[in-house]
Parts: sequence; C-alpha cells; structure tokens
Amino acid sequence: MSDELLNTNSEPSDLAFEGAIRPTSLEEFVGQSKVREQIKLLIDAAGIQSRTPDHILLAGPPGLGKTTLAMIVGHETGKPVRLTSGPAIQHAGDLASILSSLYAGEVLFIDEIHRMSRSAEELLYLAMEDFRVDVMVGKGAGANSISLDLEPFTLIGATTRSGLLPNPLRDRFGFTANLDFYSHEELEQVLRRAVALMKLEAADSALASIASRSRGTPRIANRLLRRVRDFALVNDRRTIDQEHVDNALELYEVDELGLDRLDRAVLEALIVRFSGKPVGLNTLSVAIGEEPDTIEFVVEPYLIRAGLISRTARGRQASERAYKHLGLSPSGTSSGLFD
Repeated sequence: MSDELLNTNSEPSDLAFEGAIRPTSLEEFVGQSKVREQIKLLIDAAGIQSRTPDHILLAGPPGLGKTTLAMIVGHETGKPVRLTSGPAIQHAGDLASILSSLYAGEVLFIDEIHRMSRSAEELLYLAMEDFRVDVMVGKGAGANSISLDLEPFTLIGATTRSGLLPNPLRDRFGFTANLDFYSHEELEQVLRRAVALMKLEAADSALASIASRSRGTPRIANRLLRRVRDFALVNDRRTIDQEHVDNALELYEVDELGLDRLDRAVLEALIVRFSGKPVGLNTLSVAIGEEPDTIEFVVEPYLIRAGLISRTARGRQASERAYKHLGLSPSGTSSGLFD
C-alpha cells in the first residue's frame, strides 16, 4: 500500500482511495458476518477437495462491498480475478472470448450481471455447469457449432436487482449471498479503519455523526469521510471533530439523516408542490426535473427505508416524519425552510 495514497498532503483519486482502504481478506472485511462465514466455508471446502469454489451470486444494493468480496475470494484462493460487467457483454461472442481465455481456477467477476444480453446468458448456462461453450462458426447453411472446453473457474456475479435474473441462471449459482445494509456501529468500524489507514485522528462523536448520515452504506461513509477530511485539511487541522463534520456536510448539503439536495427536492415536491397528495412517478419526475429511474432506484429506496415516504396504489406520498424533518406542518405551510 502506497504511503502517497494515504498522505493527507496529496489528493488521490476516488479509485485510488478505494483501492488503498479496500480489505484484502475476510478478517479485514467489516460487517456482513453471516456472508463472510458462508464464503469462508465455500473456500475452505474447495481447498480441502482441491477444486475451484462454487459459483457465487452477490445480491444487494450498491455500495455494500460486492466487488470487494469478489476480490477477497481471489486473494483467499490465491487466484487472479478477471473483472467485467453485464452491460459490456452484449453478444455471446464477447463472453465466449472471455471464458476461453481464463486460466485454471481463475475468478471471473461480472458486475451488474442482470444486464447481460439474453444470448450471453444462455451461453453462460453451459459454461457454469460443464465448463464448456458451444460457438457457432460460419453463417447460414454452412454454419457449424464447435464445442470448446474451458478451464475450471469460479464465477462471481453481482446484482442490485436479483429479480431480473432469469431462474435458469440464478439456479446455477452454488451460493447466493444477500447483503444487508450496515448498522451505525458497523459503519463506525469502517470509518475507524479508514481513518487509521489515512493516518488521521478523529473524535468518536465525529465518526458517529458521519455514520448516521451514511444511509447504511460503507461506500457513502467513505465518500463523506473524504469530504470531511478535505475540509479539515483546508483548515489546517489533522484531527476531525464534530464541528468539521457539521460544517463540511452542510457545505455539501448532506443533512443529519443523510439526505442530499435531490432527496429533499423529492420530499419538498410531495409536500409543498402537491400539497401532500399521492403523486405518480412520472409526474414527480417532471416536477423536479429528474429521470424516473433515478427517483425509483436511487432516491426512493432510502426514503422508504427511513420512513419518509410510502408507495400507495395512487402514487408516492410523504409521511408525517418527512413533514417534521423538513420543518413543515401537515397543511404544507413552512416554518421558513421554503419561504
């Protein structure tokens, strides 16, 4: 691990930062204790039998450590990890090329595996079961199918929407891990580890405050920590305290519940613009000038989990807690927030 990445006098890219603090073993990985035990059992059993570990499907919201766990499986088995993504595999030939180039025991990680093309999915069925692919050569009447044997490999698929995976593909995974959101205490452990690697000092209250605004997601916790670190650095302070957290996150419009500008825009629209009445997704999208998919898959999940909005048969509706959080009365009048 390079000291340059951890030195607060340099400004590493987000990718370099994540690489510097990413755990390399199951022991270092914080949270997901049951999943860690299950993966360790798979790896240990495969080692005893001198075979490759079973294929693994990692399912859960973004930012919970799916890519990190895939890298750890490679590290624990002593094999390289080949990285790709579902959107990059739009033809069966693309996948056949990747599979045929794998070495024995190599780990193939496919992020957002539910976004692969159907033809690639069908090719993957045979590869996962029999370590073989059938490739069509030629066109028309002269086309011929050639069977290629593959080296044994472990496929790790990651998905944020497991419901979109076809059953035949889901059933071919030997183990499916469903990752859960992190508790505040687990996020504080993540932050303490990052602070130590960055050679910083931070008050417990500051880390607790960052954790409470991180929406149960380590990726968000580390991102907020970087912004607070920047604020402390600019103000020539090496110790992060509560004041730095409050000032830095106020600057970046992240409130005490972890809501950002877009989250609050959705709540404001529901409460003020539509007077608290149920609103359809497309109408809400037009009202705040954001794509429907962004609202449905990025904004809504946390707002629902935090008890700030609900989905009804007639549309989205803000809860009483949302009114209180924004300082609004049920009538939609403001205590100055939106005046």
